[in-house]
Amino acid sequence: MANQVISGFKETAQSFAGAARPWGEFLDLSALSFPSSVADATTRLTQNLAHFRINYSIILYFLLAFALITRPIAILAFIAVGLAWYFLYFAREESLVIFGFSVNEVVVTAFLAGLTIASLVITGVFLRALITVGFGVFLVIFHAAIRGTDDLVTDDLESPYGAMLANVAAGENDGGL
Repeated sequence: MANQVISGFKETAQSFAGAARPWGEFLDLSALSFPSSVADATTRLTQNLAHFRINYSIILYFLLAFALITRPIAILAFIAVGLAWYFLYFAREESLVIFGFSVNEVVVTAFLAGLTIASLVITGVFLRALITVGFGVFLVIFHAAIRGTDDLVTDDLESPYGAMLANVAAGENDGGL
């Protein structure tokens, strides 16, 4: 049983680390420039958030871990909540069954989110974590808005405007406005 858990952690960590984009590409200073318009900024934001989502997640995780390092009880709670997320949400392939009843994914997610918030409040680091995550989200949005997308591989990039621009590009105008 312990070997299965450890190998599961190892596989998850390897797939998570493998999904991260190269840090050299992420931190490429030559790709940084201010967007020319709000539309350009939203396109960059959407494309960079999709392309570098794992990198951004790693940054937010380490910022939060750094904020909690001064409170050992918070670190233990952070580990316990992380394990709950892993076993109840990420490592499961079939639906969760408790006392013969299948539990909806929304209920599991709401429970885990509530557990996370409760553990932050009980350990006394809620405000510190909230400020740290807010600062991290600001950094992520700022980086995503000023990093150009010209050099990114386009297989995972989609227009933030979806099918609306695809129809215009294909010349399928229905004569509307």
